[in-house]
Amino acid sequence: MTAYPDRPDASPDAPVPGPLAGITVVALEQAVSAPMCTRTLGDLGARVIKVENPKGGDFARHYDDAVKGMAAHFVWVNRGKESVTLDLKSVAGLEILHRILEKADVLVSNLAPGSTAKMSITPADLADRHPDLIVVEIDGYGPGGPLSHKRAYDLLAQAESGACAITGSPGAPAKPGPPVADVCSGLYAAISILSLLVARGGGGAHGGRRGGAIAISLFDTMAELMGYALNYTRYTGIDQEPRGMGSPAVAPYGAYLTADGQTVVLGTTNDREWQRLSTDILGRADLAADPRFRTNAGRVDHRELLDGAIGDWCAQHDLEEIQKSADAAGIGNARFNRPSDVIAHPHLAARDRWREVDTPNGPITAVLPPPVIEGIEPVMGAIPGLGEHTDTVLAGLGYDASDIAGLRAQGAVGPAFER
Repeated sequence: MTAYPDRPDASPDAPVPGPLAGITVVALEQAVSAPMCTRTLGDLGARVIKVENPKGGDFARHYDDAVKGMAAHFVWVNRGKESVTLDLKSVAGLEILHRILEKADVLVSNLAPGSTAKMSITPADLADRHPDLIVVEIDGYGPGGPLSHKRAYDLLAQAESGACAITGSPGAPAKPGPPVADVCSGLYAAISILSLLVARGGGGAHGGRRGGAIAISLFDTMAELMGYALNYTRYTGIDQEPRGMGSPAVAPYGAYLTADGQTVVLGTTNDREWQRLSTDILGRADLAADPRFRTNAGRVDHRELLDGAIGDWCAQHDLEEIQKSADAAGIGNARFNRPSDVIAHPHLAARDRWREVDTPNGPITAVLPPPVIEGIEPVMGAIPGLGEHTDTVLAGLGYDASDIAGLRAQGAVGPAFER
């Protein structure tokens, strides 16, 4: 771990530090992928210093003003960070970055292709000056290929990887709603960082190693997530059609309208579940005995017949009755919900999964991150205003008030933050 000035928000009454307390992460980031990586580390206790352009900062700040005047994307993936505004095109701004990196453990970036090379802060550039630094670059396509020069955003990576082709309905491909290329790339980056931090502790073949370079691309991430579909097509020669709220691999498995105007999702994953669904729920022993439906492959081939039978039955019963019957038979089921339904979801409320997070515009509500670690509450710090922590971070590096004023006058740092 690297010694670093105490976090400005620390207090004697603060909760038990997260497992990454004492780790400092510097972020040169935009949008979702790198911010998700660094927010994940911050929720686990790391100090995250977000370096932003004085002229507007992270462009995701300006996507909309849905959350008390702030962008919904930005408040989602930027809590618990300290915002420092630096003009990295200036000599003084770049020197400040290096001084921050001297006391940091990790640098994460997802800038446009070639940006870190222009500033001489690629992993190779930093290896000599900051040998203990873990340097992570998240980009669109990774180096060494014909697409390496291209910008890539979530939708572009999903389209290029084939994910859109297996999402939606036949003849109507779609992008999956959540930005899965961005989010999963950020999580793969966080996992990789944690592995190198563990190696510092002496475990494994790389015990004692300090720094290291990590490269993550959105396209490689999506190729991994496409594993089932790529295997199927490689060995059958068939491009599977999207199935809406169903699966090309399993049947019956889909969404059905109920008598009370709701939508229930029912799924089977093996032959035993199919037998229970057909006999215990539908009361159709004839379907259970039909040799066409004995195996999953047969059920996939005849999914329209099964969907018709299940749909007819569901249309005669209310959602609550269907779910009780499915639970009693040991059949997976769910209610189709909209975001407004999830906000009021009783399961989240019963398990106390919401927390208040501070912002420059007042408190907001955010869902807890998924990991539940015994004895440790996720940090979930405040959403930073643009440049809010510039003076505090620079003071921790030894700059006094007159130094900071001079840097501000020459444009190396952004304007002083005002609430």
